[in-house]
Amino acid sequence: MRKHNILFIGGSLNQTTMMYEISKYFDGCNCYFSPFYSDGYIEFFRNSGLLEFTVLGGQFKRKTEKFLIEKKLEIDYQGKERNYDLIFTCSDLIVPENIKKSSLILVQEGMTDPENLMYYLVKWLGLPRYLASTSTTGLSDAYDKFCVASEGYRDLFISKGVNPAKIEVTGIPNFDDCKQYLNNKFPFKNYVLVATSDARETFKYENRKKFIFEALELAGNKPLIFKLHPNENSHRAINEIKKYAPAALVFTDGNINEMIANCDVLVTKYSSVVYVGLALGKQVYSYFNLEDLKKMTPIQNGGRSAANIAAVGRNLLEQNREAIYSPNTFYQLSGA
Repeated sequence: MRKHNILFIGGSLNQTTMMYEISKYFDGCNCYFSPFYSDGYIEFFRNSGLLEFTVLGGQFKRKTEKFLIEKKLEIDYQGKERNYDLIFTCSDLIVPENIKKSSLILVQEGMTDPENLMYYLVKWLGLPRYLASTSTTGLSDAYDKFCVASEGYRDLFISKGVNPAKIEVTGIPNFDDCKQYLNNKFPFKNYVLVATSDARETFKYENRKKFIFEALELAGNKPLIFKLHPNENSHRAINEIKKYAPAALVFTDGNINEMIANCDVLVTKYSSVVYVGLALGKQVYSYFNLEDLKKMTPIQNGGRSAANIAAVGRNLLEQNREAIYSPNTFYQLSGA
């Protein structure tokens, strides 16, 4: 039998590294990788350079390509070079036509945005899902299976209208073994860590001055450290922090999970890193309801989520093989 062709679609570095971890469990298959991509009029806008702030371009695409090259992985940009038996992606906000021909598994990448007015407009008026950002994750129904972080998220997605039969609670890579980050070489301890967002870069409202003053109040006499979002305008953000919190340290790079492991308090708005803090028992401040976040915290399974997700994929491949070679299929193909 020929080897299965499997495509793993990345996006942000978090999404891409998740795809890479899942791919490790497909020995004997032909595994290929692509940065996140689009088609139709969205592809026109991407080619025009208007979407550099999204995972379709800019530093997100550059970092994904750099990672894939460093790992010496086979790249098939936009999946154009071959037909695929199975495709993995971390986002269904955009579903290119060419991946609809294959079995598709959607993997939750992390926290989803809150359901705001745009979320309801998208649902009520049938507008493109990407207009409401990640709050509409899972609503395409274009996938065969949707692998999610926890039972709490299963309940959330079902409440939004996702088909329960398609959901598999597997845990998600990068958030399933947070204890590993306790062993690190980050030189600071016992501080308040603030994880900023790229809200302004993605055309969302944020009162950064107010957020900085909130962090200062929460910190009290403790040292304050800011870790900037990788997609953020770092020059602007650093100037703001130095103006309103001049004693704070600011990091633009570095492993934020290790920074969380060494902090006493984590402050964030709408970021998936809040789950690392909760899993490690940190005092956490978020714009989400903390009790809801605790219910949705990704399963801590010692790093087995990638294997769990791969098992869902192998089951799909096996089901497809059985369908192709079943007696009924042969009967229909023979024209008898």
